[in-house]
Amino acid sequence: MKTTIRAAISVALLAGFYLLAVGLIAGLGWLTVWLWSEHPGAAAGKLAFLTIAIAVGIVVAFWKILTAKPGEPEGLPLAPHEARGLWDTAHELAHQVGTRAPDEIRLIPDVNAAVAEQTRLLGLAGGRRIMYVGLPLLQAFTVAQLRSVLAHELGHYSGSHTKLGALAHRGRMAIVQTIVQVGPSSIAGFVFRTYARLYILVEQAVSRRMEYEADEFSVRVAGRAAAVSSMRDLAVVDTAWNFFVGRYVTIGWDAKLAPRDVFGGFALLLRGRSGELAELRDNAPEEKKSRWDSHPPIADRIRAMQAMPDPGVPADERPAAVLLGDPAMLAQRLQRAAMNIEDKTLLPWDELTDAGIAAGAQRDVDALFRAAARLAGTPQGDLGLVLHILEQGGAADLGRAVAPHSDPPEQRELLVDRVDSAIGLAARSGGAGRWKHSWTGGATFARPDGTALPTMEIARLAVAPETVAEARRRLAEFGVDVAAVRQQSAVATADGAEVIGGIANMNAPGKQHFDVLLLNTGLLLVPGPKSTDHGKQRLVQILRSAPVAQLARQHRFVAYEDVRAAAVLKNVPIKVSLTLHSGETIELAETWTGESLDKNDRELLAAALNPYLAETHAQS
Repeated sequence: MKTTIRAAISVALLAGFYLLAVGLIAGLGWLTVWLWSEHPGAAAGKLAFLTIAIAVGIVVAFWKILTAKPGEPEGLPLAPHEARGLWDTAHELAHQVGTRAPDEIRLIPDVNAAVAEQTRLLGLAGGRRIMYVGLPLLQAFTVAQLRSVLAHELGHYSGSHTKLGALAHRGRMAIVQTIVQVGPSSIAGFVFRTYARLYILVEQAVSRRMEYEADEFSVRVAGRAAAVSSMRDLAVVDTAWNFFVGRYVTIGWDAKLAPRDVFGGFALLLRGRSGELAELRDNAPEEKKSRWDSHPPIADRIRAMQAMPDPGVPADERPAAVLLGDPAMLAQRLQRAAMNIEDKTLLPWDELTDAGIAAGAQRDVDALFRAAARLAGTPQGDLGLVLHILEQGGAADLGRAVAPHSDPPEQRELLVDRVDSAIGLAARSGGAGRWKHSWTGGATFARPDGTALPTMEIARLAVAPETVAEARRRLAEFGVDVAAVRQQSAVATADGAEVIGGIANMNAPGKQHFDVLLLNTGLLLVPGPKSTDHGKQRLVQILRSAPVAQLARQHRFVAYEDVRAAAVLKNVPIKVSLTLHSGETIELAETWTGESLDKNDRELLAAALNPYLAETHAQS
């Protein structure tokens, strides 16, 4: 089926949605009038109220769509004199695919290229065209590969895909807003959700067909080899970028530290990990197909490209960054404009790695020191106290305290990691070493002369009671003072925590009500209303309002390490009691009509409290 026919069906389905809404209101209105005339009473009143509520909801949804204004384009706008090569390439390729060139080119900090059109009349009339080009792509691709990607994107203009995309986007907005306004759990909401599934299935099929059409422009203009290699490399570069951001860029994020030169670091990582990236390229995992996908699998697209005639275009193997006037200057401007680092201290990569690892290590070590202090009955812990407890055979107790949700072997390994971090902090504090940055592997702890300090080896000696004395001797040999690192935080924080679930409208004594977010490190209690309406929606809004660590500072955070004992008093709906080390008791009870982020969240809560269940009085 041709794309135009599929698109026409998509537009017809969108029109059908509006007709469905009008028909539903008309049908309910007729039924309301009939019921009032034949059987006046409470039932007729309820139906009238329902009809009015649905009508108002649909009108409000349509009004929001009609009055919605596009947001500001993202990224850094590139003036022609700042990227003459890129602008000239865009104009040349636009001429070859038979379309109008973009009016604006913007640099973005993503492994992506895209086009957009600020259409009019709900997408039926064209408007200002914007092309987005990711700086990581320019760093990783050759000119030939980038030409292939840009030809693909300009092909979307040539096929009027951007106009259809704008109309489809409006359609999705209309459907989603209507479902939100009438209530997703209402009868009308069920009807609209069912229709929405059909609409999205057709729309995604149209989108996949559009990608194949745009790929034809890519091969025709840039050549088959460049098109295939760019398609194959795109996933590899995307994986490299995500790894780079997660492992390097954000290493000191929670401590408000950031790299001074983000994109310069990515270029160095691409060179340092070239062997791993080549292996990843040669052993790409097979993608799973789904009818809900907007893009076909890469393997299918490559097979389609390889079946197309090759125009024999000479490959330009220069780095794509040559199309920018001053890549380093533009990288710095993009970093300031789009990387959200205004409140962070910028450091060179070697200093960032050392300071970032130290900040994360201190957070983990503080949890170990607090556990040691509780076991010893002292107000504060340090590495010396930890070694003393280990010498007395307390490794199992410390392991359970720092990793209550793991089995004994995993607890022991995590305890070794924590002791390793504590030794590194002590050595760093005394000037005996620091964490050394590397683009080819993980950071290592090195002495001032560059030789490795075997912190992990010493940590393993420390965890066994019979070799603690040997660990102390080795530490003294390397000039590491166990008193040089101490507990800095008296209470646990949610820094680095992840959300695993959420239960809305949990009751607590004193007529309190909480929306409870389940973290992998504790429970976040956000005061909520008594009403159980829109509980899941409220949980999502809470998560979108601020980072988890910030939410934990604004509301009550109960860390698992602060729990001394717990009891599951009821399974369905779940009711739990927590007794803290301070002696305080917290009781939380789910309501029958409450909502959660996922249907399994009560099981997640019970599993999180399982290590603390001294006694369970569960009843269903």
